[in-house]
Amino acid sequence: MLGLGNIAKKVFGSPNDRKIKSARPLVEQVNALEPEFEKLSDEGIKDKTEEFAKRALEGEDLDKLLPEAFANCREAARRTLGLRAFDTQLMGAIFLHQGNVAEQKTGEGKTLTATFAAYLNALTGKGVHVVTVNEYLVKRDAEWMGKVFASLGLTTGYIYPNMADDEKRAAYACDITYATNNELGFDYLRDNMKSELSQIFQKYHNFAIVDEVDSILIDEARTPLIISGPSEDRSELYVTIDAVIPSLLPEHYELDEKTRNVTFTDDGVEFLEDQLRARDLIGEGMTLYDPESTSIVHHVNQGLRAHKLFERDKDYIVRDGDVVLIDEFTGRMMAGRRLSDGLHQAIEAKEGVDIKPENITLASVTFQNYFRLYDKLAGMTGTAMTEAEEFAQIYGLGVVEVPTNVPVARLDEDDAVFRTAAEKYAELVEKTKEAHAKGQPCLIGTTSIEKSEMLSKMLDAENIPHNVLNARQHEQEAQIVGDAGKFGAVTIATNMAGRGTDIQLGGNVEMKVQDALAENPDADPVAIRERIEAEHAEEKKKVLEAGGLYVLASERHESRRIDNQLRGRSGRQGDPGRSSFFLSLEDDLMRIFGSERLEKVLTTLGLKEGEAIIHPWVNKSLERAQAKVEGRNFDIRKQLLKFDDVMNEQRKVIFGQRRDIMEATDLQEIAQDMRHQVIDDLIDQYMPAKTYADQWDTQGFYAAVLEQLGVDVPVIDWCEEDGVDDEVIRERLVEATEKLMAEKTEAFGPENMRNIEKQLLLQTIDAKWREHLLTLEHLRSVVGFRGYAQRDPLNEYKNESFQLFEGMLDSLRSDVTQKLSRIKPMTEEEQQAMVQQMLAQQRAAQQVAEGAAAAPKTQAPAAPTENAIAGFDESDPGTWGNPGRNDTCPCGSGDKFKHCHGRLA
Repeated sequence: MLGLGNIAKKVFGSPNDRKIKSARPLVEQVNALEPEFEKLSDEGIKDKTEEFAKRALEGEDLDKLLPEAFANCREAARRTLGLRAFDTQLMGAIFLHQGNVAEQKTGEGKTLTATFAAYLNALTGKGVHVVTVNEYLVKRDAEWMGKVFASLGLTTGYIYPNMADDEKRAAYACDITYATNNELGFDYLRDNMKSELSQIFQKYHNFAIVDEVDSILIDEARTPLIISGPSEDRSELYVTIDAVIPSLLPEHYELDEKTRNVTFTDDGVEFLEDQLRARDLIGEGMTLYDPESTSIVHHVNQGLRAHKLFERDKDYIVRDGDVVLIDEFTGRMMAGRRLSDGLHQAIEAKEGVDIKPENITLASVTFQNYFRLYDKLAGMTGTAMTEAEEFAQIYGLGVVEVPTNVPVARLDEDDAVFRTAAEKYAELVEKTKEAHAKGQPCLIGTTSIEKSEMLSKMLDAENIPHNVLNARQHEQEAQIVGDAGKFGAVTIATNMAGRGTDIQLGGNVEMKVQDALAENPDADPVAIRERIEAEHAEEKKKVLEAGGLYVLASERHESRRIDNQLRGRSGRQGDPGRSSFFLSLEDDLMRIFGSERLEKVLTTLGLKEGEAIIHPWVNKSLERAQAKVEGRNFDIRKQLLKFDDVMNEQRKVIFGQRRDIMEATDLQEIAQDMRHQVIDDLIDQYMPAKTYADQWDTQGFYAAVLEQLGVDVPVIDWCEEDGVDDEVIRERLVEATEKLMAEKTEAFGPENMRNIEKQLLLQTIDAKWREHLLTLEHLRSVVGFRGYAQRDPLNEYKNESFQLFEGMLDSLRSDVTQKLSRIKPMTEEEQQAMVQQMLAQQRAAQQVAEGAAAAPKTQAPAAPTENAIAGFDESDPGTWGNPGRNDTCPCGSGDKFKHCHGRLA
């Protein structure tokens, strides 16, 4: 019997069906206009763009322009790329323009789909950002689709790492800008550290189309983007603690693999206290429960996590002496990304590589809050339906499943569950061998580099030629994926399975043409293309006869989406294909999230060695386990966002104030208001309301006025005058400070004074914001303990962070006023001395950055220079004074003492 929901679905269609139905009339309008736009000249297509832009600026709604704009864009793409967009691509573009996530299967042409929505929204003149997951796709898509935009009369730019500022500013000024999510986020943070409007890159956040939207807005949303600076070097502490970890026994600690946390048992705490005392890390009679031990306990925890919960070649790789993190979802290297709170340093100590100092946060933002800055947001992916709730709740995005242009013909087999991993891998290799024997291309999905390399050895043992695609082969990704559909090809891929590059049966024609032209630049491109297309057609026919691409997955991931992405590599554009998942009870998902019940079922069934259980019920139970994990990860991201939202409100205020200051030409009034507020605060503090004159703290008041306002006035005498009150004293102080600032303005000149006020304000805001971020980090790390006292940690965080923010704004006013009162024009000698000091600091910083860390341990310390301290004798440590390890060496080299003569001390 059908339920009410199913009956309604049959009568009215699902919500997705209704959205598809509503888009069809618009697609028909675009198709009806096609003959008209086919008649246009190339110049006529550009003229149409100018006409549409004029109409948009005059207030015509983009929805009304859509049919004509899409028809113009389709014709431009047909002429420049030889691609005529399918109706399903137009449909996807309509949903993007409406601010949705368009779910399109692999090979349906998402890259071309995005051009329609980007073109329409660029007509407003505020720019469109197209976001992709890596630099290769940014460059490829910008150059490929840039031809379409150029023929439409629009400009295209792209952003890449370490780009020159002028080039980057020009790229952001284009109508369409391609960039990775990381570069966009970091540029936003950098913009809010600039001191002039002309230096800012991102003028508008108008419309963003996010490719692989599930990867960017969900998988990467748990990790905030952070711009940081180095703090004090504590590498010896990490090395010392790292030496303790291997001596810990299993009974000394408990691991929680689900949350990646560790806790010490009572025996472990006792053992640690002895070990740490022996190494002078905690004093005699001290315990790990003392407040002074908090930092040490934190670092020991991180050391244990580094050893027990982070595996080399799975969570990170060591490359050129650096620990490089691996993205758990895509398997790609995340160069430049570092784990926080000393965890990255603990891993560096474990691996015996150079330990880089911990960093302090200068600015940070989560992808969630960055992408919510855009007036309109849209996304594309092959797999979004499983995360529809999160897209709706966090970003206000609907998810629409766009129909395929040709029905999917792939055969998806039920999962095969084995008792052990060895049995599973043996069966997977056997199936690969069978498929390879008939020339069927195989794509084998793994979850870690270690497993991909183990499978590679097993295939070598069977003499099966193959390619391995993981973070180690990151640079060859596109080439390996381009070859993965060739007759008889076998490819092992870690998680990524070539996202952004289609696996085409018979191989990728465009790549073959490019390779052939690279080998023989003088050859006729047309002749080469004709020859390669003929060869490709023959090879594709053989692959089709062999059954298309066969996807073999070595285990299920925590997220159903990642499995669907791998499966979706096969069956592109109606091609035949096949997918199989091979699992075992030893897999991480089964082991961590409960396989006892399944093991009992297998035992009851009397499953023999080498046999597998294959049943739709097993698939269902696995999907339920995955749904639970996805739900838990969603809760983690929601909680992260709730805390970040508190900071985000404050971030908006600070960044807004910075923007206002940069836009203002005269900040004299703001500085004056701050000064007056400081005067009010001083009077409230030292001359409280409803008190008598003999109760005022006149000595403290005089000292504070001198310190904060820089004026030496007889406040004590004023306070002793008959009939004087706080208002009279306030007026006198205002008059004295105004006179002081007028003198400074005259000394510096009005224009210079306005610049000084602007720079001082910006520098002080930045310094205070950095301090505030550090305080909030510390508050965030301890506020969770309030839960034990039945108090909501989030509310506690909100209240205390608001008080801290208020305090920060008060101290901002005080600091700016104090600095402005103390500035004075420099004499020529003072200016020269300051320049020499800055040059010396730059030299010292350069030497520390380039020399000490890379220098061999046997290198001799620098010889004394003319900058050495008086009486310094290289052979007599008694003449060196008593420098700290991180102080500049007294020999005058500019190096830290510990990297110079301190190595011998």
